[in-house]
Amino acid sequence: MTLSGSCLCGAVAYQSTDSLAVTAICHCDNCQKWSGGAFTSSAIVPKESFSVTKGSPKIYKAIGGSGNFNRHYFCDNCGSGLFTKLDIMGGQVVIKAGSLDDGSTNLGGRIENEFYCKDRVSYLSPLANAKQHERL
Repeated sequence: MTLSGSCLCGAVAYQSTDSLAVTAICHCDNCQKWSGGAFTSSAIVPKESFSVTKGSPKIYKAIGGSGNFNRHYFCDNCGSGLFTKLDIMGGQVVIKAGSLDDGSTNLGGRIENEFYCKDRVSYLSPLANAKQHERL
């Protein structure tokens, strides 16, 4: 299965030739700031399967809750967040589910993990059947 995604204006696109390796929601402060919401939902794929197929995303480098660098990739034109590469997860790419094309934002209707549950906002409850992790 191939996953493909793009930014809002279409200037940057990517694909992964791997199916969803892991699905997750992250509640960390970094993801909250990055997304402008209470959490991010993501598909995590092996970096070998991932490539940018159109355009050149900009990179914003931030220190995450783990103390390691997170590299956030986004469109320089429309500002859409696309994917993140975390030093702590060196062999993987964290694709932002909202940037996936063809209805894949739903992540197949399954979330396997919730990360940084210690930072979950009080109006959200744990997801049924998702492993709960205090950190990454």
